[in-house]
Amino acid sequence: MNATSQPYFKRHIFFCTNQRDNGQACCADHQPQQAFEHCKQRVKNAGAAGPGGVRVNRAGCLDRCAGGPVAVVYPEGVWYTYVDANDLNEIVDQHLLRGEVVERLVLPSSVGR
Repeated sequence: MNATSQPYFKRHIFFCTNQRDNGQACCADHQPQQAFEHCKQRVKNAGAAGPGGVRVNRAGCLDRCAGGPVAVVYPEGVWYTYVDANDLNEIVDQHLLRGEVVERLVLPSSVGR
């Protein structure tokens, strides 16, 4: 990408929705579909959805199962864990819309599968 080109989306958030069949911890145990839908609607209501704005996506396993539920925001590569709609609202309002990391919800780098 040259210096004058712009990314198609300013930010992109992926929600892990993976279900493990072997009884191991997984994000699907924490209702990630509802979190995805809530985030998508909040971004849309803010007028930030679409090209040049924010894209909200579901993802398969992101390999950070022990921290579930998890979401990751790009291009910054910031990993979040969340508990409820208030946490999601904070991620949308502060990070997706203003570009400020929500430090209290950042998933520690030591958390993996």
